[in-house]
Amino acid sequence: MAEEKQNLLQLYRFCFLMLADAAEAQEVFHAILREAAQLAAGSEAPRDRLWFFRNARWRCLEAGEQGLQAEDVDLKQDELAESAPSQIEKLEPHQFAIWISGAREPQRTALALFYLDEFDYLEILDIAELKLSTLSRCLAQGRRQLQAWLDAKHSGGPKV
Repeated sequence: MAEEKQNLLQLYRFCFLMLADAAEAQEVFHAILREAAQLAAGSEAPRDRLWFFRNARWRCLEAGEQGLQAEDVDLKQDELAESAPSQIEKLEPHQFAIWISGAREPQRTALALFYLDEFDYLEILDIAELKLSTLSRCLAQGRRQLQAWLDAKHSGGPKV
């Protein structure tokens, strides 16, 4: 029972990271649960927990088309610094979600799943429908962009 509760919490967190809007995330979350309940009532219950995240991904992408759009900002990109974890801890959850939700797809999905710290790489590949090389590129580039954003945020402005 505790594992199911944790899975539901992670599902909502994933929706929030993808959309950066609590109301929209809740709407997508509830739509997924309703669909799962309808399937279960018809003896077609989802076979695995990844179904929920695959479904959430598509619903979030659809909902996000009208939401935040990635902003082109030229920041100096470096590898994640040793100080990155402490910089991330200082962020409000919505700040981190806004950063992730502003990424272009498929990087947005890859980052949201990666930072949930819930899935192994094979599961991320399955949910995000990516090849290993694409996932690796998305995460590496995303981590460099995150460090640039953290540096800009904590220094008071972008480094160009």
